[in-house]
Amino acid sequence: MSVLRRNQNVPADPPATAPQADTAPQQELVGPTATSSSRRLPRTRTGAVWFGICAAAVALVVLIVFLLQNTRSVEVSFLWMHGNVPLALALLVAGVGVAILAMAVGEARVGQLRRLARRNR
Repeated sequence: MSVLRRNQNVPADPPATAPQADTAPQQELVGPTATSSSRRLPRTRTGAVWFGICAAAVALVVLIVFLLQNTRSVEVSFLWMHGNVPLALALLVAGVGVAILAMAVGEARVGQLRRLARRNR
């Protein structure tokens, strides 16, 4: 059984036929040095856009899988309208409606805060 050294490649007991020069532990550069590990790269708009696009792509894949798995037709009644639509479509329309409502309320609040900030100048 051999004990491995720091770089996990050199056994503790060198073979008898190995030259003496090869017995020194080999240093491998595996990662950043100690001085560069304390520094972080700045966050940029490009990085944020890239992250947003990746998150949107993952969300789109999840949405497509959801739509494909929920194709059963359900009866929907809303005010005077009645009809049969796929379950996924009904839930998607409801979700988009809630998102539009949330954006409208958020825009009203932003407008309210802007008017307040303009008044306090």
